[in-house]
Amino acid sequence: MESQNGSPPTAAKLVICCGGLGLALNFANSFTFTELVTPALGRSSVLAGVMAVGLMLVGVIWTRANPTARDRVELAGKEGFELTKLLSTTCQGEIAWGSAMFLLATPAACLMLVWDGEVLMRRGILGEKAFLEGNILKRAREKQQQISLVNLELYPGAAEFNYFPELLPAILVTPIGERGWLLIGGWSVRCFSRSDERWAQGWADKLKIALQQPDAFLQPGPGGNAAEYEPSGPVQ
Repeated sequence: MESQNGSPPTAAKLVICCGGLGLALNFANSFTFTELVTPALGRSSVLAGVMAVGLMLVGVIWTRANPTARDRVELAGKEGFELTKLLSTTCQGEIAWGSAMFLLATPAACLMLVWDGEVLMRRGILGEKAFLEGNILKRAREKQQQISLVNLELYPGAAEFNYFPELLPAILVTPIGERGWLLIGGWSVRCFSRSDERWAQGWADKLKIALQQPDAFLQPGPGGNAAEYEPSGPVQ
């Protein structure tokens, strides 16, 4: 069952309440009929107490295993899909499919693919400002390590992501080798799971191989630098 308004799941609350009620009744029974206590009754009371505490523990673990859903932030901006026009058909298909799957199957609100300093793809809720490489992206590239900013309000350097929609709660930064990043913005705080992070890393590795192929771009500029490419308009 889904939780609502930040409270534990209904089933978990029911289990905790049953455990608490059972523990309370067990104590009441033990202290009310003290003159009738026998060794057998004492053992059964202990067993009942253990079972009641066990139920409460199950409810608590259930709540932790199924954390409360975070409120989804309403982001300002238009929804669209922009893809550089000079990618090969194979790369266009890979990027179109992968980005669509992220928006469909994860809490992603927007995605951006950057390669050699240029934005190759934007999808989802689009921001209005131009991309600019910041310190967090540089650190992710230098360390070749994925960085998950689970709550942008807590990071002083989060202003470097102003090219995303305002009030974006979370961002997942995945380096693509030494030449780019896969940036994924989430709908809510702490929305990306470990599975989402692994999926992003795996797709980034696949994109790295695809974009480094000689035929990845239709018209390579001087030196084969993708910075020579002009992005297309929105793709429907």
